[in-house]
Amino acid sequence: MTAGGVPRALVDRNGTGGQNASMEISATVDYAVRALLALAETAPGRLTSEVLAARQNLPRKFLEAILADLRRAGLVRSHRGAEGGYELGRPPEEISIADVLRAVHGPLAEDRRLRPEDVRYEGVAEHLPVVWVALRASLRRVLEETSLADVLSGDLPAHVRSLAESPGAWLAR
Repeated sequence: MTAGGVPRALVDRNGTGGQNASMEISATVDYAVRALLALAETAPGRLTSEVLAARQNLPRKFLEAILADLRRAGLVRSHRGAEGGYELGRPPEEISIADVLRAVHGPLAEDRRLRPEDVRYEGVAEHLPVVWVALRASLRRVLEETSLADVLSGDLPAHVRSLAESPGAWLAR
């Protein structure tokens, strides 16, 4: 989490941090998931970074940096040569969206590089760490229990689908 308690994977687009702040998934996370979904669709085949970038309309150099992070995390394997390219490091049903987030951003939720359970406030904010831990638990429940295979097939976990179908879920606030 950032100092304001927002998950690092989410970015305050206008920097206000207030009610009018617009939250979005970072480009790094979005591109990483999209590239892995393209690889999952191709599995067990390989795709070059050029093909991945073209298929998902992503900036190639930025994608190559992301693929390096994904390779270090074991989510993809790279191969050199004429038959080279990238392939998934594990089956798509074994790669959660949380795995991807952690590979490119680190922990799902932290506050000034501290784990939420290690944050202590005094006075009126004394109970705020409980909210940050609950936020992390909510993120984990959605992101750890949703795999690339789930997203690729559209057969999302029931609790994820239920959250997305709840009143107001698609409204920006």
